[in-house]
Amino acid sequence: MHVRAGLAALLLTLGGCQGGNAGNESASASSTGRAQVTVVTAAGASHRFDVDLAATSAQQEQGLMYRPSIPADGGMLFAPYPPDGGPPRAARFWMKNTPSALDILFIRPDGTVATIAENTVPFSEAGVESGEPVAAVLELAGGRAAELGISPGDKVSWK
Repeated sequence: MHVRAGLAALLLTLGGCQGGNAGNESASASSTGRAQVTVVTAAGASHRFDVDLAATSAQQEQGLMYRPSIPADGGMLFAPYPPDGGPPRAARFWMKNTPSALDILFIRPDGTVATIAENTVPFSEAGVESGEPVAAVLELAGGRAAELGISPGDKVSWK
């Protein structure tokens, strides 16, 4: 009986071990909600994105890490920011464990784009900062902001 119990404990222990980051990738993809984000440029052009919603601290810490590609009209919305409530604050992101270049749009409380960090460097641990207090952050595939003519001051809304 002791051998069976010991074997069962060993199998349970080994079954809980996962190699690499495979669990992290699927967890980030399945544990977030979805949001439809619309950006309206100063010129009046409108573009809609269907993105993952990172609303909790855990989701925001994970972000788009381990994602090998980002759809052209996909990405991730960090809202509310900060996730634990409170007033808007300056944001600092990094690209650690993120294999895809991103455009990071920092969004003011009034819904306008404060700044855009374009084509961030994959895997970089250098800080990417908002430069002012923000209420949300939108991450898009690298190069999309320029491609669509998105600039600071443009209006962002989501549901």
